[in-house]
Amino acid sequence: MIQPPEAVEHLPYYSRYVDLVPGRDLTPTLEKQIDDTLPFLRSISAEKSLHRYAPGKWSIKEMIGHLSDTERIFAYRALRFARNDPKPITGFDQDPYVEAAGFDTYPWTDLVDEFEHVRRSTILLFRGLTPEAAMRSGTASDASVTVRALGYIIAGHELHHVGILRERYF
Repeated sequence: MIQPPEAVEHLPYYSRYVDLVPGRDLTPTLEKQIDDTLPFLRSISAEKSLHRYAPGKWSIKEMIGHLSDTERIFAYRALRFARNDPKPITGFDQDPYVEAAGFDTYPWTDLVDEFEHVRRSTILLFRGLTPEAAMRSGTASDASVTVRALGYIIAGHELHHVGILRERYF
């Protein structure tokens, strides 16, 4: 059981994601998210996946590509810290990642499948952690963060963006 992190386990900025996560155990939350989100994403047509709710905003494809990229990065951080790797990890800027990826050229079904596989990998990573490993920490983006905080950030980040998708794109 991976319980929610304390506020001191991550930068204050990430509270906007962590605070969105319901429940007191991370892995079932990650599993429920995939069960809720995949049918919703699969209901979106390839044509609609190119929609932007305003000029200069990401398309739905770009948002889902961003979710997969960010989840990979945060899960990598969690893996490193869970395995006691002491080397600091630099931050990343999401906008150049989205721009460089060219997600709008990807087939929509491939992006949804990729999101599913990334999430299933994340679930297995966190399911396999010992309580001690979940409490380990490291430095990412010049700040200390625990492994369990990274898991809750992943879950909250997905909730944040799917909420935006539901509210602003439809």
